[in-house]
Amino acid sequence: MRRLRMKHLRMRRLRLRRPLRTVRRAALAAALATGCATGFAAGPEARAQGGPEVRVQGGPALMPAGSARDPQPRDPAMPDLPSSVPPAIALPAPPQVKDDSARTAQPLLGSLKDQDGWRLYRSRFVTEAGRVVDTANGGISHSEGQGYGMLLAVAANDRPTFERLWGWTRANLMVRSDSLLAWRWEPAKRPAVADMNDATDGDILVAWALTEAAEAWDDAGYRVAARRIAVEVGRRAILFKDRNGALLLPAVTGFSAGERADGPLINLSYWVFPAFARLPLVAPEYDWDALTRSGLRLLRRARFGSANLPTEWISLKGDQPRPADGFPPLFSYNAIRIPLYMAWADVGRREDYDPFVALWSGPDRERLPIVDTSDGRTVEWLGESGYAALSSLLLCTVKGTPLPDGFSQVQGNENYYPTTLHLLAMVAAQMRGPSCLKR
Repeated sequence: MRRLRMKHLRMRRLRLRRPLRTVRRAALAAALATGCATGFAAGPEARAQGGPEVRVQGGPALMPAGSARDPQPRDPAMPDLPSSVPPAIALPAPPQVKDDSARTAQPLLGSLKDQDGWRLYRSRFVTEAGRVVDTANGGISHSEGQGYGMLLAVAANDRPTFERLWGWTRANLMVRSDSLLAWRWEPAKRPAVADMNDATDGDILVAWALTEAAEAWDDAGYRVAARRIAVEVGRRAILFKDRNGALLLPAVTGFSAGERADGPLINLSYWVFPAFARLPLVAPEYDWDALTRSGLRLLRRARFGSANLPTEWISLKGDQPRPADGFPPLFSYNAIRIPLYMAWADVGRREDYDPFVALWSGPDRERLPIVDTSDGRTVEWLGESGYAALSSLLLCTVKGTPLPDGFSQVQGNENYYPTTLHLLAMVAAQMRGPSCLKR
């Protein structure tokens, strides 16, 4: 009799556990179907004042509070997540997009019409494993290059290559304790990742690429991964309450006022304006449009020397921006991306583009100058034709200058960076659809 009673009690406990486990599995499956996950509680609202120059209007957003948890070992009792991302570390709950501007912004899919150019790029710079090789920088790879490659793969509607790129990125750069990416991978060193710091432009590019992939191919796993990165950028690298407006730190560590005597430091080429119009799809609780407004305001104030150009690295220590200590005061390799992102996103006033138009309208349009802002001298020339695609795009969108014949022809003998910029300029021109494309 006692054995029968004990058996009855065990069966009863088993029946009670099964419905709870079923509910948990159903809840997780439903959350994955939405493609989104969040581990943050809603906090106070963070608002920023808008300006008439910004075309994509963003509403007030809720700022998240709390912190993400470290990845936990997989529970064998829970169902498998989509194979395209590692297990989500946050509690499942779908975000609510507050307005339709992100949804109605033009998607990236199919905007790279030059399939020959993409195949050339893929064969020269993307390994079979999915690593983008920086050919002019010792063959290293970095989060920026992986992000650019993933964006171009979506633009070319090449999902197999996107999968390879994302797989390598996830396996080799997502090695930090948070959801951000280590910025550099060096094949000749062990470990290949020696610096665990991130680079927020790389983080943003990868999050944007995953967002576009999720929209293009309706993949919940991409959406979860995009959200994890975007939320972590907003939580750890954006200062929404700074007196200069929302500030995007170049990395989680090393650039704040508490870490540098001339801090905070910024790099305006890290403001990836077209990404800010789409990231609300995966992380709407952040006011991404505030970054667009602050970036344009800072650009107007960071006009140094007779050429009125921003330097690569800018200190916001005092009342006015100034070139950062310890860095040459150059308008150089990074900063040339600023007008690319502005023209691509169609933001800013005409006068915001004037210093770049003046610099790139001279007789040497086939190459771009690196300028010392302290005296206005050109200290070097960027002669590979991929760089000149940036000036062609700028003059097309601002002045209506027809694109040159070589704009749509990617060269097979140039390095990773100018070739990447060339393809990005082609995508931007296609998405903007200016009248000079219809000549």
